[in-house]
Amino acid sequence: MKEKYEKWIKEFMESWKNLDYKKTLNTLDQNIEYYENPIDNPCKNFDEVKNLWNIVKDNQKDIVYEYKIILYNENTCIINWQMTRTMIKDQIKQEIDGIFQISLNTEGKCTYFKQWRYAK
Repeated sequence: MKEKYEKWIKEFMESWKNLDYKKTLNTLDQNIEYYENPIDNPCKNFDEVKNLWNIVKDNQKDIVYEYKIILYNENTCIINWQMTRTMIKDQIKQEIDGIFQISLNTEGKCTYFKQWRYAK
C-alpha cells in the first residue's frame, strides 16, 4: 500500500521540480477535489487546477525538495514535504514546509488533494 503513495509523490514532486505541469496534472484525476489552500473552497473543476499549475513554469525555478510519508491507510496518505525554490519575478529564494493530504484511485491518480504550507 505504501508503495502506491511513494510512486505518486515521487512522480508529483519530480514533475513539479522539472516544471512539467502536464506531467503534474497527469498524476491527478479529472474529477479531483483539489484544495490549494485548506481554508478556501476546492477548485470548481479541472480547468481551475490546470490554471494553478500552468503558471508554475513561469514563476519559479531551481526547485529542490524532499518528502516523508507520515502516515497512510487504504484511503488516505499524509505527506510532509520541504522545498526550496527561486521565485523568478524577484529572484527571492523561498523555503517551504508543507503537508499534503491525498487519496488515490485504483489507477494511482489523486482524487483528493489538500495542502497546508508555510513559506519563509
